[in-house]
Amino acid sequence: MGKRTRNAPSPSRRRRHVLSCRGLNRALLARQMLLSRHPRGVAEAVEQLVGLQAQEPQAPYLGLWSRLDPFAPRELSELIASRRAVRGGLMRATIHLVTARDWGRLRPLMSPVLARNFASSPFSKQLAGVDVDQLLAIARRLLAEQPSTRAEAGSLLAERWPEVDPTSLAYAVSCLEPIVQIPPRGLWRQSGQARWTTAKAWLGHQDNRDTSPEHLILRYLAASGPATVQDIQTWSGLTGLRPVIDEQRDKLRRFEDGHGRALLDIPDGPLPDPDTPAPPRFLPPFDNAILAHADRTRIIPPEHRQAISNDRLMRTFLLDGYVAGNWQLDGTTLHIHPIRPLPDAERQALEEEAIRLAAFLTPDNAEPDVHLHPTSDTAGARTAVPRHPRRRSV
Repeated sequence: MGKRTRNAPSPSRRRRHVLSCRGLNRALLARQMLLSRHPRGVAEAVEQLVGLQAQEPQAPYLGLWSRLDPFAPRELSELIASRRAVRGGLMRATIHLVTARDWGRLRPLMSPVLARNFASSPFSKQLAGVDVDQLLAIARRLLAEQPSTRAEAGSLLAERWPEVDPTSLAYAVSCLEPIVQIPPRGLWRQSGQARWTTAKAWLGHQDNRDTSPEHLILRYLAASGPATVQDIQTWSGLTGLRPVIDEQRDKLRRFEDGHGRALLDIPDGPLPDPDTPAPPRFLPPFDNAILAHADRTRIIPPEHRQAISNDRLMRTFLLDGYVAGNWQLDGTTLHIHPIRPLPDAERQALEEEAIRLAAFLTPDNAEPDVHLHPTSDTAGARTAVPRHPRRRSV
């Protein structure tokens, strides 16, 4: 009998290049502009990141401050005021800040995500018997004529459906109709109620070119890859993406993580050396660098995930590229809560970045203060940075 031979494994079954957790961390930081600050324009940066989480209206300013140099908050504020950037429900049915151009690209794709979010909510059960198409048509007219809070819109709609819960009526509109929040909410150091109007009334005609799942997947990978199919679905909220991704696999680089999971990437996505130094960075609430993956171990050490989750807003800071604690601003005092002991060099670098952040966040006529609290593993009294640190121009 002749020598028995085995068939060569197909390309899809060959072992791919394995990326370590640290390698994935540095790739994420590079694409999120967190390895070094970049001299990009504000609109360009917002589009590179495929939007910024904006449940907290001032969060995008901190997100860009940590990524850009120079960064002037008034530039983002002017984009919002001039309707070139906008805040509304998008990925994962959460509020994001995006450029007006990206709103036209992204909102049609996110319609099923927002519709599913409404269908799974208790509010949907309150709308039995309501003609939803009629509800949305009336809401469009009302909100185009007079931007309203959700409570105000609910009260107006309840005049037509007096037997229906007003909050449920308003919630249906916020999920099923493309509406946006308008200034002064979201402007730098300004406050205001969350008032909504229709995207058409606020932005005019929207260019829907590049409105495709394929385009969205490539942009996500450019900002947060390499990633698994589950990562992409977790970030976007979309489901059933595997057939779409399978059609693109020949155009994508393929890797594996340390658990053997398939990772996809754009052809030219940066993959820095895993030993590339990563400076301290403060992240705003719910930053996409934290939320963009199903498996967050590339940026949150597993042993610290619960400690991070204890902060409702997930205000975190990074040391050596990984989440190392929480922060909060109380008046003009920035409180830093590490979740692990800090070597002297890390402590000094963190304090210096914290002083810059405190100066950025506090009003011009205030004296910022920074308190670095001890960890549970560290004995001794609280360590404090010198009071009234020298301000730096931003």
